[in-house]
Amino acid sequence: MAGTGPIAQDWEPVVLRKKAPTAAAKKDEKAVNAARRSGADIETVKKSNAGMNKAASSSTTLNTRKLDEETENLSHGRVSSELKKNLMQARLDKKLTQSQLAQQINEKPQVIQEYESGKAIPNQQIITKLERVLGVKLRGKK
Repeated sequence: MAGTGPIAQDWEPVVLRKKAPTAAAKKDEKAVNAARRSGADIETVKKSNAGMNKAASSSTTLNTRKLDEETENLSHGRVSSELKKNLMQARLDKKLTQSQLAQQINEKPQVIQEYESGKAIPNQQIITKLERVLGVKLRGKK
């Protein structure tokens, strides 16, 4: 630090303190007992179901019964066998691989694979793209 001028000494005292306790530390059993010994005011509030080994929504017997009685089989629609056969035949007629077809419609090859195997959830936009690229009507009558 040569050439910066005279160096002054700072004689101000520095006071170091501990951090104030966090909210969790204030609720700690030791802190509560220390506050009791010192005579500080302590507020205790019992929360509902506190310390109980029950879920807060354990009174859902009505909804549970409705769910148990439900017999409807909920599932997504799948690609029809007619559509998947038409798609595969049209792709083979154009001599395209699944990945080439997917690239032409800007989709992943996995999408074409799922449509041809019948595992895909039908998306009308994708089917329209396929029809346009292949030049074939995939849905309904030819």
